[in-house]
Amino acid sequence: MEPAGEKPGEADGPRITPQLLKSCTGEFALESILLLKLRGLGLADLGCLGECLGLEWLDLSGNALTHLGPLASLRQLAVLNVSNNRLTGLEPLAACENLQSLSAAGNLLASPGQLQCLAGLRCLEYLRLRDPLARLSNPLCASPSYWAVVRELLPGLKVIDGERVSGRGSELYQLCRDLDSSLRPSSSSGPRATEAQPWVEQGYWESRTTRSSSILEEACRQFQDTLQECHDLDRQARDSLAQAEQALSPAGTTSSFVF
Repeated sequence: MEPAGEKPGEADGPRITPQLLKSCTGEFALESILLLKLRGLGLADLGCLGECLGLEWLDLSGNALTHLGPLASLRQLAVLNVSNNRLTGLEPLAACENLQSLSAAGNLLASPGQLQCLAGLRCLEYLRLRDPLARLSNPLCASPSYWAVVRELLPGLKVIDGERVSGRGSELYQLCRDLDSSLRPSSSSGPRATEAQPWVEQGYWESRTTRSSSILEEACRQFQDTLQECHDLDRQARDSLAQAEQALSPAGTTSSFVF
């Protein structure tokens, strides 16, 4: 919880500045930033992050954030990771109309009502509030009815905590549940016949056109830049080794050392 009297933006700790964003991305204009990874920097204030109006992919995990106010202006944001912070609410995300994936495990969300602000996000399909592998959760996940309440509150979700609940793949989960139910002892006098249903929904096997994504294009560009930097560093290392070999060799003789 926030200390008494503390307002959003006044928490002690590093904050996001234009200089930080430009140094991390190499972009001159904040509006041009599409992908941003600010993981584990101890950030307590989002600062000018709301000025990155073109941002589509954002990783703020492993910081000390208590509020998400500036994110309300990021209408293009599609993927957000705010896991392992100190958040007690997600209200600013109600304005992120294009949000598709949200990871908020490891925060202080205490009741399902704090997820009500996400109900209007028609694009939201993936939600993670607990991550057993990383040992991250939220207080509301301790409730026995947690799973059912989240599904009822956000019926558009396809994946909750890494488990598919609707769409492709969910049929297998449902089939296993149905088989488990049919094998349980029944109080009825005889078996009940049920109408056969298709395993997959109509159109499951139809091919779908792959759409290009600016996120993928930007990721490929950054990968190519990183690869080029590796080549440059390798060339510099070879030049340094050659110079060292020449300096260590006795004058007028050929070095017998192999580097």
